[in-house]
Amino acid sequence: MRKKKIWFSLLVSIAVLIMSACSSNGTSGTETKDGKTVLRFATWDTGESLKIQQDIAKEFEKENKDVKVQVEAYADGFDQKIAASFGAKNPPDVMYMWDFTTYSQSLEPLDSYIEKDTDINMDDFYEGLFNYSKVDDKLYGMPAGFSTMVVYYNKKLFDQYKIPYPQAGWTWDEFKGIAKNLTDKSKKQYGFSVTSEPDTYDLQGLVWSNGGSFISDDGKEIKGFINSTETVESIQLYGDMVKEGSAILTGGKNQQSASDIFKSGKLGMLVSGVWPIQGFKDAKVDFGTVMMPAFGSKPVKGLISSSSISIAKDSKQKELAWKFVKYFSSEKAINMRTADLPVRKSVVEKNKVMENSLYEPFYTMLENATNSPAFLLNKNWNEINRNLSAAINAVMVGQDGKPLFDKVVNESEKYLTKD
Repeated sequence: MRKKKIWFSLLVSIAVLIMSACSSNGTSGTETKDGKTVLRFATWDTGESLKIQQDIAKEFEKENKDVKVQVEAYADGFDQKIAASFGAKNPPDVMYMWDFTTYSQSLEPLDSYIEKDTDINMDDFYEGLFNYSKVDDKLYGMPAGFSTMVVYYNKKLFDQYKIPYPQAGWTWDEFKGIAKNLTDKSKKQYGFSVTSEPDTYDLQGLVWSNGGSFISDDGKEIKGFINSTETVESIQLYGDMVKEGSAILTGGKNQQSASDIFKSGKLGMLVSGVWPIQGFKDAKVDFGTVMMPAFGSKPVKGLISSSSISIAKDSKQKELAWKFVKYFSSEKAINMRTADLPVRKSVVEKNKVMENSLYEPFYTMLENATNSPAFLLNKNWNEINRNLSAAINAVMVGQDGKPLFDKVVNESEKYLTKD
């Protein structure tokens, strides 16, 4: 699953200009030599995840013998190639998607297909996932995979320091106390890790849980949101832990990744999605996961990193494309996608996913994921986000957040209504 990187979509407009004249790897609606209709499917995945998608395509072909699914693996060049294909009016019929604000004008709304399709049970999908693929109340993508953010903890270190394992309902005050107790700088051991240049997207759950937000629900205001006491306090929490020495900065230039330090046994806790689980298992780390802490009695809010599957507005075979999207969202296909957390309740129940203590917190956080991320609320969010990102990076290295966030508001309000 692809983790969201909001800044990446800044390249889209450049990619359209540079590459729109380029031809894609195929043409929708063409036929193979043996008369099969070609359906193009673009993905950003590589490795094992790509193989799984290719296997799903083969299974779809078995049930639709007159169709050849052409899987186009764009890898790290996904955004540029998708943007170019839209610009050239020759996009893949079906594609993985996440940045719906940028691409919605080039995508086919799925509402009418769902309304007339009596076979698909929309209630079987976790409702919160649809908040991430809607623009102006129109649905542009069916859920493919997701992750929420949880806390990973090193059981061996907790046992060594005789600290009880964290439980759902714990607080940030408890978290900070544990991090301090697990820190021993003489051993280059720390209680927590803070990304030196964090993706602002990933911090929204933290902010929401403290009652803050980067932007108003209608997407029209940032004053009193980005620079609110609640927002500043939640971001400052991470920066203060670094300043106090109970957290280490990771992921920047000449810095190890949090995952590598965790694997080495020198990190007590880290916040992440589902992505590092298999790597930690392979490294034989004795670890657990738990839902995010609360700010006192305030409800914990979840943040989703999601991937969806969408249909191009310029596809010449939309009914066939919908048939593939529907198949990709079926229980059979979801069971094949072992690299993703299942997006259907029936699959979670049949596979007893919630009985696995490592995966249960991801679904608890999913149930709490009711907020819409900032980039879906204002089409100019990327311009605001540049200023916000710089301010947050400064907080992570010890600066005071309030004047920085006030400056973000002053320099960014002009973008809210920019055409």
